[in-house]
Amino acid sequence: MRQIWKNFRALYFAALMMLIGSGLLSTYLGLRLAAEHVDGIWVGALMAANYFGLALGGKIGHRLIARVGHIRAYAACAGIVAAAVLGHGLVDYLPAWIILRVIVGLGMMCQYMVIESWLNEQAEARQRGLVFSGYMIASYLGLTLGQLILVIHPGLGNELLMLVALCFTLCLVPVALIRGIHPSPLHPAPMEPRFFMQRVPQSLTTVLTAGLIIGSFYGLAPLYATQQGMSTEQVGLFMGCCIFAGLIVQWPLGWLSDRYDRPLLIRCIAVGVVLASVPLAVWANAPVELMFVAGFVVSLLQFCLYPLAVAFANDHVEGERRVSLTAMLLVTYGVGACIGPLLAGVLMNYFGSQMLYVFFGFFALLLVGLIRPKAVTNLHVVDDAPLHHVAMPDNMTSSPLVAALDPRVDEQVVQDQMQDEPAKA
Repeated sequence: MRQIWKNFRALYFAALMMLIGSGLLSTYLGLRLAAEHVDGIWVGALMAANYFGLALGGKIGHRLIARVGHIRAYAACAGIVAAAVLGHGLVDYLPAWIILRVIVGLGMMCQYMVIESWLNEQAEARQRGLVFSGYMIASYLGLTLGQLILVIHPGLGNELLMLVALCFTLCLVPVALIRGIHPSPLHPAPMEPRFFMQRVPQSLTTVLTAGLIIGSFYGLAPLYATQQGMSTEQVGLFMGCCIFAGLIVQWPLGWLSDRYDRPLLIRCIAVGVVLASVPLAVWANAPVELMFVAGFVVSLLQFCLYPLAVAFANDHVEGERRVSLTAMLLVTYGVGACIGPLLAGVLMNYFGSQMLYVFFGFFALLLVGLIRPKAVTNLHVVDDAPLHHVAMPDNMTSSPLVAALDPRVDEQVVQDQMQDEPAKA
């Protein structure tokens, strides 16, 4: 593990700084709008715009990297993101903020693609699991630390925007100073949506639901906590506690996923989300202690849905199609994450802040009805299924190239799909 840290510490540090800035920015914007008594619809729209930018960046990032190379593309996008972040402090016009959030999401997706393709290029086949785990830890740790900054600096002035821009500037340094060889050129993997809708419909349904829930959580949980009477410091602790739950649950989830039926686990976890959401959904002014406990449990469960759906889908898709599968899953997640904050924001605006957890419970209950373990025919199950479960970051911390780091994907398949032939290069 020490050798892996030594080889990849620059890329891990870049991911850490990016996610500190991203996590802080999302929560800051929610708190800032809540302090100015702006409708929750706008808060949801800002998060939806961020996910739209992430989805758009997956397409544009390939072309940019192919044209100017990895380091130049990364440096350009980091500079653009830092400028867009500072733009929030120069303009108070909310439609302009939506455009800025799209730019931030687009630029960050390109940065994810550079980091993940670089990690894949340098990771040996026997180290892929450890390299992937280190990347995920750096990502979730960055999101958590971004929330805890609000505990140290609870003011909502432009100083926090300057700190976010500082993080995106510092993430340039380790990538710019890497002495290793650049990764090979990239081209997009085809998604084949019709094929995957027929082959893994229940996985896509779970991923869509996870996008609806988790996208709404990142965008609107700070607004919910503020409207429940929490101070800025408490909101930072609440968000940090919930995001940290998503990290610590991944290893016990892997143990369960490798030993029990995955569709049944998805259904049981969805039931758990419904039950854990009830106290916060029915209690208009919940005590702070209850909010922390129930919020932690809900987050612990909701962050299980996406990794389980990915593992379940990989069990039924051949190795040569798994890179395309990951792209399809992330696009489906992105669609849910764009729609979810908008719907939840409308509900919170008209019916109160507790509607956020009503929203979580409703879609989790819908998932309980849609996921039917007995309907799984296993006609297309791969020979070595169930494949070893791999802890997967959500779409806030990954790009379509995250499949390249997944040790379940054969290394030669990745090389065939993610790099051009030498002559074309």
